[in-house]
Amino acid sequence: MEILVCIKQVPDDSVEVRMNPTTNTPDLEKITPVVNAFDTYALEMATQLKEAVGGTITVVSIGTDKAKDAIKNCLAVGASNGFVVKDVVTDTISTADALAKTVAKIEEVQGVKFDVIFCGKETTDCASGQVGAMLAENLGMPVVTNLIDIETIDGGISAKQETEEGYNVIEAATPCVVTVTKPAYDPRYPTIKSKMAARKIPIGELEIGGIAAPAVTVLANAEPPKKAAGVKIQEETIEESISMALGMMKDAKVL
Repeated sequence: MEILVCIKQVPDDSVEVRMNPTTNTPDLEKITPVVNAFDTYALEMATQLKEAVGGTITVVSIGTDKAKDAIKNCLAVGASNGFVVKDVVTDTISTADALAKTVAKIEEVQGVKFDVIFCGKETTDCASGQVGAMLAENLGMPVVTNLIDIETIDGGISAKQETEEGYNVIEAATPCVVTVTKPAYDPRYPTIKSKMAARKIPIGELEIGGIAAPAVTVLANAEPPKKAAGVKIQEETIEESISMALGMMKDAKVL
């Protein structure tokens, strides 16, 4: 099975992002870039699928040379080869269009046809959750979103999809696109041996060109409002504390 995993390098979401007062843009200079969390789940699911049925995993990322570090990390935990796309994208429309053209280009370069294309359900920096579905539309492929498990069936895949009410089991013909949320397992960690092996794998570079113009314009950036300090109620009895809390809520017209 030929598998493609689309990843994005994003700022470490464990670090608080502040605004640069000079440029009024997010100050990312000192924040270490990492592989988007949902993309790591997608890669792990793809790797487990490869281990079950055999095949090859190709990883692709749109970005600068810095994205090669993210791809190297993926090569150390299950991917077979990787490409970085040097074109500039700024919104979901241009990203999905660039990825669709990249799929065709990599298939041409490698002489393969991808059976399943994996994406994280969203990125932690923008969280639009649109690229996977838009990519499928551009490629004319079926799409299954919010996967927590996948297996192969005759002529396609069977996917377990997470919903607000529970789970759906959806079958789709291949080739197809899937987006992955957090499954029941965590991504694996690389070993020293796998890291050393990943360093020796060359990463391809592509420039696609002719990408759809972005349709989104950012008008302004702002930090989220700070949470107001809470009020601590410590009366002598529980009844008095409840009475005071209800009184404060009534005064604030939230009761």
